[in-house]
Amino acid sequence: MKKYQLMAPGPTPVPSEVLLAMAQPMIHHRTPEYEALFTEVRAGLKTLFQTEQEVLPLACSGTGAMEAAVVNTLSTGDRVAVVRAGKFGERWIEICKAYGLDILELGAPFGETVPAARVADALRREPRLRAVLAQHSESSTGVLHDVRGYAAATRGTDAILIVDAVSSLGIADLPMDAWGVDVVVAGSQKGLMLPPGVGFCALGEKAWAQTKTSTLPKYYLNLTEEKRCVAKNEAHFTPAVSIIVGLRQVLRMLAREGVPNVFRRHDRLARATRAGVEALGLALFAKATPSPALTAVVAPAGVDSERIVAVYSEAHNITIAGGQGEMKGKIFRLGHMGYAAEFDVIVALAALEQVLADLGQPVDFGAGVRAAQKVFADRA
Repeated sequence: MKKYQLMAPGPTPVPSEVLLAMAQPMIHHRTPEYEALFTEVRAGLKTLFQTEQEVLPLACSGTGAMEAAVVNTLSTGDRVAVVRAGKFGERWIEICKAYGLDILELGAPFGETVPAARVADALRREPRLRAVLAQHSESSTGVLHDVRGYAAATRGTDAILIVDAVSSLGIADLPMDAWGVDVVVAGSQKGLMLPPGVGFCALGEKAWAQTKTSTLPKYYLNLTEEKRCVAKNEAHFTPAVSIIVGLRQVLRMLAREGVPNVFRRHDRLARATRAGVEALGLALFAKATPSPALTAVVAPAGVDSERIVAVYSEAHNITIAGGQGEMKGKIFRLGHMGYAAEFDVIVALAALEQVLADLGQPVDFGAGVRAAQKVFADRA
């Protein structure tokens, strides 16, 4: 028997205390019991998103939250700029195309980023831009985009900044109000350590003002109606009750750890993973600032990265992820987000050494693990 390990960049493992909370008997969502639960969740979400605004939970995936951000703030034919430097930047483009938006693509090769100066220049050249859409952590490439710089660029313009934080919420610092990010969307299955099934949208005042003129169709994802209900500790439609119960437990766990400490933990896990990978002679895929959520690694020459993913699974019962889109077969991705700690990284690197050996690659056994342990030994 081999113990199963989930080390993909989402979904992530769910802590036992969260699983136990969600295993409690179902409660009805129109009762005082749910109202008390949701009161606590609302406050905890504001702390995590670092905002005074309401955070709206939706019974959908992170992609549903992305779509909600678009349809509630924009109108058919609006001109928008999309930062495209990975698979999820492409998803913003696909959503915008589906709703008839006029897209200015700000592209960069996968593994790289779009500088904030380029976003600022686009806003100067095209004053009719209504929105800039970007990822914070682009989980397909392992890159962390300069959202703070993007927010500075959009501030003072008519455009709003819409940020996909699905793989950065609760992982990398994203102070929504302090940076002036207009919309933040996220999902339950990554830094929040929950099953998939809940998306989140938080809108600032500038974005809420833009909802008043939005003409794109919306019904289930109508955030104005959702906000009205949330203010009364209710959901507009049936919520994912069990996941919200689990969310309360997660928010308590994060509060005990301290949100700044959560960010520091993820940074240490990421630095140790990168050190271990490089000690094995492998190249990191991210050319720009790497995300603390995951590490994207270039497969050795002549090795299909899908074989690395398969051997992790077949020989060690460990799930990691391969490349997406144009990077399929070229990179593999190790997740270290959410319910992750030092020895999860050690396991992932020890297994990587064996996987490489199984695939006929030269391996200095212990080199990856040793490099990671040196990072962990430095408590700074």
